[in-house]
Amino acid sequence: MADGQLSNTPHPTPPRTEEDRLDWLRLIRSRRVGAVTFHRLMAEHGSARAALAALPSVARAAGVTDYSACPVEVARDEVAKARVAGAQALFYGGPGYPALLMELPDAPPVLWVQGNLSLLERPMVALVGARNASSLGVRMARRLAEGLGQAGFTVVSGLARGIDSEAHMAAMATGTVAVQAGGVDVVYPEENAGLAEEIRRSGLRLSEQPMGLAPQTRHFPLRNRIIAGLAHAVVVVEAAARSGSLITARAALDQGREVLAVPGHPFDARASGCNLLIRDGATLVRSPADVLEALGQPAAVAADTGEVRETVLPGPPPAATPSLGDVTQIHNLILDRLGPSPLAEDQLIRDLALPAARLAPELLALELEGRIRRQPGGLLSRT
Repeated sequence: MADGQLSNTPHPTPPRTEEDRLDWLRLIRSRRVGAVTFHRLMAEHGSARAALAALPSVARAAGVTDYSACPVEVARDEVAKARVAGAQALFYGGPGYPALLMELPDAPPVLWVQGNLSLLERPMVALVGARNASSLGVRMARRLAEGLGQAGFTVVSGLARGIDSEAHMAAMATGTVAVQAGGVDVVYPEENAGLAEEIRRSGLRLSEQPMGLAPQTRHFPLRNRIIAGLAHAVVVVEAAARSGSLITARAALDQGREVLAVPGHPFDARASGCNLLIRDGATLVRSPADVLEALGQPAAVAADTGEVRETVLPGPPPAATPSLGDVTQIHNLILDRLGPSPLAEDQLIRDLALPAARLAPELLALELEGRIRRQPGGLLSRT
């Protein structure tokens, strides 16, 4: 196996006809097909239709019998629900799809969006943090969101209560994007229904999940990697040592994004995650100026006209796309090495003699599939 020696795979051609769009939806909605598998199938078979035809044989090779792809009626029903909700589909590589998000190996093949699409064309910064935020955390989130918005950045967050909600509200006048864990037409938590409607009118809501899907626990890490993927930097305002915000920060590091954190009191559990990030090298944030400095030349707002002058900030280089066979082999190596007794992630990397950057996305994929469990202290075990 040639570790790290795989060439870059060209982007798939975005769908141009209604039949092509339905094929893309059918492929990504098919059982056991996530974003990474979608891109590998497209690279190996050239089109969604060809990949759909190949799916049963691919499943048999993986030991899955009686496999069938997502029926076309299901895809048509999703399109009909989106039409009723006023949602628009953005396809990977097509018009309006966020450029930074395309650089991820697990970029969503399809995004459903509601609102102002022009916000996706501006540079973005993500603000995330605790749901049970302190009063100081709330004030800091507002200050950062307002300052970054005035500097020309779109503020991205996850529509959760606490820090996320405050960031969205403070950036409403300048532009905010809410990434949702469930369907774009499903508001969670329900208490944010009013905020979600305001974002739909003045900002943008987006999701990779099917229309009408109520979010489940496994959907939130998937949402978090989109939050990080859209942004040039992720700022963690408040976060416990084990929290979704730290999952977002970890995704940002894997994606080559800047990670910044607001320090807090050592006795406050809501600040423990931020303090750990800073200890491990994240940039300490005291004000919007610290974020802008970390990003180099920021976007600026012209005082005379209010027109946003955007600076195009560089993103990370495109990642190589491994073949489906390589990924299956790595998954089997990981699962063979892990058992019910916890093993340190560092030890697993040493045992397999693979680059940490190569293992990280596969460990996350196995974790999201529920096949391995991550425990405190960097320990992993097989479920």
